[in-house]
Amino acid sequence: MAVAGIFLAALALGGGGQIRREDIRASAPAGLEKPMIALTFDDGPSRYSEALLDGLKERKVQATFFLLGVNMEGNEEIVKRMEEEGHLLGNHTYHHVQLNKVSGREAASEILTTNNRIFEAAGEYPIYIRPPYGEWNETLEDQVDMIPVFWSVDSLDWKLQDAGAIRKHVLETVEEGDIILMHDGYEASVEAALGIVDQLLKEGYQFVTADRMVMD
Repeated sequence: MAVAGIFLAALALGGGGQIRREDIRASAPAGLEKPMIALTFDDGPSRYSEALLDGLKERKVQATFFLLGVNMEGNEEIVKRMEEEGHLLGNHTYHHVQLNKVSGREAASEILTTNNRIFEAAGEYPIYIRPPYGEWNETLEDQVDMIPVFWSVDSLDWKLQDAGAIRKHVLETVEEGDIILMHDGYEASVEAALGIVDQLLKEGYQFVTADRMVMD
């Protein structure tokens, strides 16, 4: 597995997390019969995570969860379930800090502490990180051996707070090879996500975890 050029390209764009679809497509593995979509969730686990996991399991769909260390406290069983059901676990820092706004030592601590919490809960040490706000501190690459994962479609679920509006926004925007950013901390987001999955499965898409988008 190698770091795909899309993530370095995103850094060159000045942060913000948004990446170009053509860069994702260029790095995605070829030869698959169905077009790929990666569904990703930030900020969990939350009180809505289990409902989301139930829905994904029913649909036989795997997603990627970028977890906050602080939200894992008392929710270790949810994290363990995510791993057991085939979802990819990633790091979203401990306190949702903007990594380029804190010292290198603090940033490294935020990341490494969360990695340890994920390992303790799920027995898996993550190698992927979604930097909060899409802001990655390149100097961290010398301190933390992790691969930043950004997105190409922002569901705006945190802003819209309405399942129908979120679903409409994503379905009007999404294309083959996209990485969709959502959050599992809102009931409306969970409802919208499962609706998005149902529609895209009907259209012939397959859902993959984010690591599939960064494999050469």
